[in-house]
Amino acid sequence: MTRIKRGVMTKKRHKKLLKQTKGFWGQRKNVFKRAKETLLRAMAFAFKSRKLRKRDMRSLFIMRIKAAAEAKGTKYNLLINNLKKSNIDLNRKMLSQIAVYDLPVFNYIVDLVSK
Repeated sequence: MTRIKRGVMTKKRHKKLLKQTKGFWGQRKNVFKRAKETLLRAMAFAFKSRKLRKRDMRSLFIMRIKAAAEAKGTKYNLLINNLKKSNIDLNRKMLSQIAVYDLPVFNYIVDLVSK
């Protein structure tokens, strides 16, 4: 069998990874071994942070709805419970957007489910 030289593919793989580590500090951007371990760690943090951002945004939505509900004279948990009982399927993100940008509609929804 003939010998297969793999330098081209190795260099391509290394360049691809080193391009992703642009902006890292010291050897972490230009030494393949250091760059690879740093990139794997960075990717793990990025994955975890995307999940944490979803959690943070949901708590922000809840705070916005709570503030708008209290301004209307009701409690957040009663509002959500009444929405479920009334079969109104609005998620917290949309409900918070309505509360922030279209207060008359939010007040209408609160009045509708409070009956």
